[in-house]
Amino acid sequence: MDLMMALRISGTGLAAHRTKMNVIAMNLANAETTKTLDGGPYKRQMVVFEENAMDDFKSTLDREQEETLIDPPQKKTFTGVNVSKIVESQEDFRLVYNPSHPHADPITGYVAMPNVDHVTEMADMIVAQRAYEASAQAISNTKSMIVKALEIGR
Repeated sequence: MDLMMALRISGTGLAAHRTKMNVIAMNLANAETTKTLDGGPYKRQMVVFEENAMDDFKSTLDREQEETLIDPPQKKTFTGVNVSKIVESQEDFRLVYNPSHPHADPITGYVAMPNVDHVTEMADMIVAQRAYEASAQAISNTKSMIVKALEIGR
């Protein structure tokens, strides 16, 4: 694997975990939102990652020549990560008794609150932050390797 491909793969991790941290921040910001444009309470959102196949130059060239070869060479496919979708949680809403709330049920006095748990969101934020830091460190290490490789040529 070349060093530029390593940078690209680490970059996909940075982008994916930045998206995850933004979604978590949106969940925390809407943890008390009882009425959205859809009419109900805010629904917690979650990020779904998927593998993002990335070919190096040789693999791309091999794939193009594959039609003329009887036994094509083994392709090297490198992977990164990609945000495939952002889904809404299917967990039930929390019911809080507050008859004076403007969105309270007039009969029971309960208010449907978002299904956002602060502790879960903060734990997810720490995991996403650590993964982001790991990708940033991988980029830094790769850059150091590139500099050292260039110094060999002097």
